[in-house]
Parts: sequence; structure tokens; C-alpha cells
Amino acid sequence: MLFSLHIVYNVNYFPNMKIGANQRQSQGFSAFIPEHFPPKSGWNLSPPLLQKGIKATQLIGKLDGITQLLPDIDFFLLMYIRKDAADSSQIEGTRATLADAIAAEANVDSNLPDDVDDILHYIDALNYGHERLEQFPLSIRFIKELHKELMTEARSNHHSNPGEFRTSQNWIGGTSPSNAAFVPPPPHEINRTLGDLENFMRKESYINPLIKIALIHAQFETIHPFLDGNGRTGRLLITFCLSLSELLERPVLFLSSFFQENKKLYYEKLQGYRDNEVEQWIDFFLDGIIDTAEEAISTVRQITHIREEDILKIQSLGKRESESSIKVLPRLFGLPIVNAAKIQEWTGFTRAGAGKVIKRFVELGILEQRNKNEKYSHSYIYRKYFDVF
Repeated sequence: MLFSLHIVYNVNYFPNMKIGANQRQSQGFSAFIPEHFPPKSGWNLSPPLLQKGIKATQLIGKLDGITQLLPDIDFFLLMYIRKDAADSSQIEGTRATLADAIAAEANVDSNLPDDVDDILHYIDALNYGHERLEQFPLSIRFIKELHKELMTEARSNHHSNPGEFRTSQNWIGGTSPSNAAFVPPPPHEINRTLGDLENFMRKESYINPLIKIALIHAQFETIHPFLDGNGRTGRLLITFCLSLSELLERPVLFLSSFFQENKKLYYEKLQGYRDNEVEQWIDFFLDGIIDTAEEAISTVRQITHIREEDILKIQSLGKRESESSIKVLPRLFGLPIVNAAKIQEWTGFTRAGAGKVIKRFVELGILEQRNKNEKYSHSYIYRKYFDVF
């Protein structure tokens, strides 16, 4: 295992750290040049911050335990993956929603925003990364592969050179590096700074793994090694680092929703990190872990209640109707927007048989028609379950 789990809380382990500083370049603008990462001096984390790290770790343990009680955890994970993909993409300006992404996957709606493609590419990259990490270490090469999967043939590609580090200067905000809000390191600094980050990711560490993940994300976003897609790639890294930390048996904690809800503060805290306000960034990140874990725990409980309630409804039907309906209900936890063709695909029923199941589910209050004005090609949503997300 390349991601260390040794947790030793020592307040003096890291005295104050300098992340880097802006330096004037020959082209006339200033760019941020990171110090070696992490410096030998390290950085000093206060006792309250370390205590918050412990609280966050305990909540993740609680989430992990309650998640194991879900009988349909794989379907539950599909929803969380889509939600994270939608939220992470929306941070970058994507207008498409979680419902749009599900409708696109279910192939029930041809009138969807073009940028739903951003979300679908994110889902593909997330799935690719989880499979790849089963046989390949978390490394710079892995990050490049992840970016390639995320950006190849993506709608928002914009000549991002998928899977390759930039060879020209990029910037954040403004119209040029001279008036930008932040100018990342110039291209010739990328290999050095990413090499430091790779060593930090792989090296045994004596800090809370959640704090380590917070530092990895902020440092990656500071380096900004690609022409486009850095934010989404960096948030994907959080998910993979959490998986490798073994704090969770399954990947059920995603932070993009918290970042999306606090988008302005997210960017401010990342910039603060570059201004050497490291502790403030970590504090914000741990708030995200705590809030997201508490929300996920509540979600699991709500899903459990909905599932039990709807199984009882199905069991109240006649034997034949109950048997056909129970084939469909678990699949709705993975894809809560469907049409008759999707039910046919799942069950092998005739179109008439699939229609009967849908009619039955509508009568039971499990499904509802998405657009009452549609005369043809009706689609349906498992509303109370979808609304939990």
C-alpha cells in the first residue's frame, strides 16, 4: 500500500510552512513558484485542528459501518458517483444536472443540455481510476491517464491536450497572466513540483490521512499542470486518496457537493493556502469531510427507510405481481429515471409487461411520470429516492 495509514498526532511535528511565492518571469508577469514540498521544517498544526481531524476520521468510520448495512450498496454507489460528477462539473460552469446525467445514461430523453457530456466523462474517469488503482499505484503517470480519460473527446476539451502536461503558461481569472487572479508555476517547474507531490503521496506519513489528502489536493491545484480540467482531476484525486487510505471499505464519501455549495469559499481557501494559510485550508477541508459524512449517514438512513417501505408495498400485491415487481425495484436504486424500454432491458418482459410494472409502480407511489405533457416516449422517476440526493 503506497498511501500510509500511520497516524501519530504530534503538534510540533510540523512547524510553520511556506508553500511558495510569486516570482517575476522574463515575460513580465509574476508566477507562483512552490517551495520544495513538503519542506523539512514542515508546518505546525494546532491542537484544535488535530482534534477536528480525529472527529472527521471517527465520522468516516461511522459512515463506513452504516453503509455496510445497505443490501444494494452497488446501486447506492452509482448514485453517489453521478452526484459527485455533476457537482464537480458544475463547479467549472456546467449547467447540466444530476437528473440530466441519469436521463442520458438511461437514454430516455433526447432533449438534454450539451454539457451533460462533461458529467458523463467525469463518471467514466472515476470508474476508470478505481479499476486502474487495483493494479497500478497512485502516481504522476496515473494522474496523466486519469486526465486523458476525463478530457479525450470531451465537449469542453478546448485543445486541453488530454493526458499531457502543459508546455505553455496558464492562469486563473483575468484575460492574461498579467492581470490574472492566480498564475500557476511555469511549465519548466511542473516536473519538479509534481515529483515532490508524488513522493509525498507515496511516502509514509505521520499525520492524519485526511489532512494529508487536504494537502495533496491543494498542492495539485496550485501546480495546475494541465491546460484544462485541473479542478476536476484534483477532485477525482481526493476520491482515490480516500479509497487508498482504507478508512472506507467502499468509496461513499465525495466532497464535490460541499465545494459546489461553498464555491466562493473553496476558491478563497485554496488561494489562502498559496498565501501560506495552510491551517485555514485544512480546517475548511475537514469541515467538508464532517458535513459530507453526516449528510451521507442521513442519506443511508433515508434510503433504508424508503427501501423497506416500498418492499412492503410490493409484498402487498398478488404473488405474480409481487415477483415481477421485485425484479425492478432494486435496479431503480441504481437508475431512478426509466422508461418501458429500460424495464424490458432489465427483466426481459414484453413491452406490455414492462408497461404493467410501470403502471403498478405509479399506483403504489413508487414512480411518477416526469413530464405530464408528454404524449409519447414517457419516462418515469423514482422521485422520493432521487430527492434524497
